[in-house]
Amino acid sequence: MAERATHRDRLRALEFEAFVAGAGGRLLHTATLLTGEPSQPPGTYDRAEALLRAALARTYADWDRLHGGDPYDRARRELVLRFAREARRHQRPRGGVLDRLTPIERLVLVLRMYEEVGEEQTAALLGLPADRIRAVCARAVATLRAAGPGRGVAGRGTGAAPASRRTP
Repeated sequence: MAERATHRDRLRALEFEAFVAGAGGRLLHTATLLTGEPSQPPGTYDRAEALLRAALARTYADWDRLHGGDPYDRARRELVLRFAREARRHQRPRGGVLDRLTPIERLVLVLRMYEEVGEEQTAALLGLPADRIRAVCARAVATLRAAGPGRGVAGRGTGAAPASRRTP
C-alpha cells in the first residue's frame, strides 16, 4: 500500500513539474506585469516570484482535485486572487508604464489583454459585474494612451502585448 502511495506521489510530482516547465515562464511574466516589477534583468522581480511560488504551491496542493481541469487556469486564478488580496503592497511605483494604473486596473488589463481572458470570465474571477470590468479596462487603456504614443498596452517596452501579437 505504501508503495502505491509513493508511486502516486512521484507521478503527481512529475506531472506538476512538467506543467511548471511548460507554463512557468508565462505565469512568471503575468506575475511580473501584475506586480509592476521590471522584467529585466532576470532575478530582480522578487515579489513576482514570491507571488508565483505561493500560487503554484496552492495549485500543487489542489492537483489531485483538478480532475482533468486546466491546471493553467487554476494557477492563473490563484495568482490573480493572491495579487488582489495583496494589492496594497503592489502600489509602490517601479518605473514601468503599468505603474500609471491602479492595482485593479493593472489586474483587469493584464487578464484581458495579456492573458486574453474573456470579459465574462474576468468578471466571474474577480467577483465584479461585467460592465465594471469593461469600464475599468477602458479607463486603463485610456490612461496608457494618454501616456504617449508607442507606450500603450501593445506598444514596445510594456511587455503586455497579447500573445497573438507577440513575435517569437
